Amino acid sequence: MKKLICAMLALCMLLILPGLGEGLTVEDEATPTADPAPRTESATRDTVSSADSASQNAVPSADPAPRTESAAQDTTPPAADGMAVNVVAQDPSQGGSALAPQGTVPSVVAELAAQELPLYGVKIGIDPGHQAHGNSERETVAPNSSEKKAKVSSGTTGVYTRIPEYITVLEISLKLREALESQGAQVYMTRESHDVDISNQERAKMMNDYGVDLVLRIHCDGVDSHSKRGIALYCSRSNAIAEESYRACEAILPAVCAATGAESNGIVRNDNYTGQNWSTVPCLMVECGFMSNPDEDVLLNDEDYQWKLATGLTEGIMAYIAQRDAD
Repeated sequence: MKKLICAMLALCMLLILPGLGEGLTVEDEATPTADPAPRTESATRDTVSSADSASQNAVPSADPAPRTESAAQDTTPPAADGMAVNVVAQDPSQGGSALAPQGTVPSVVAELAAQELPLYGVKIGIDPGHQAHGNSERETVAPNSSEKKAKVSSGTTGVYTRIPEYITVLEISLKLREALESQGAQVYMTRESHDVDISNQERAKMMNDYGVDLVLRIHCDGVDSHSKRGIALYCSRSNAIAEESYRACEAILPAVCAATGAESNGIVRNDNYTGQNWSTVPCLMVECGFMSNPDEDVLLNDEDYQWKLATGLTEGIMAYIAQRDAD
């Protein structure tokens, strides 16, 4: 039915825009329903000694703003209910075809298809925790607080892989961004490379300024025990967005545990974390697993498992947004 509506709209516009209609054709072809599936190409993994190369090979841009529409102009419009609608303008003199310009029938059809995606119009912030070099300068933990903590650290390190947390969480975050964008979300990131210096307070304020609907702070855990494993979500206990953040946790935790098969370590509510305390939009921290557990360390640095994390988090976010919008 949606395919028919899109086709009818395109044909109607051809009739009312005669100058545009000449040489336009509508081609429908069945494609799989848009899922937060992985890209076929492998993500480039950085090493501890080559943080700069990671930003060149695995990351498109260091700008935390969302990706622009340039990518959409070069690809097939998003699928809606298993159907992709391609509209091309034929050039009789050349015998070839090309996508019609912005604002024409193809862009309208693409927009209609995008509106069918579950996260269309939703802004999601992703904060890949830590960075290559910590900053021991201190900042206040929360507004109106005298308590101070280090601005940012470099995180833990895999007990088996010896891969630093800041590398692992960026790999997961980039996959999460792609999975969310495949469902129509507009995604903002605090960092896309390792050689940055952005404090936890600055990361929170960045997402506040973007006005996102939800922030996910992506981390991995590390403790003295090698047996501890599983996923936990953290949110604030007492600030203005505490209840909505907890509501998001309730939707996301079961989804990501189901997608990965990981143990659930529950939802932890406290006011210990600068990144959550300074947030004025719903915010939660995802502890994806324990890099101090040799088996889980290997999983967390496995590309297939990282995609399971990204898929589960995306499914949980979709569930949360659907519940929120239904109220």
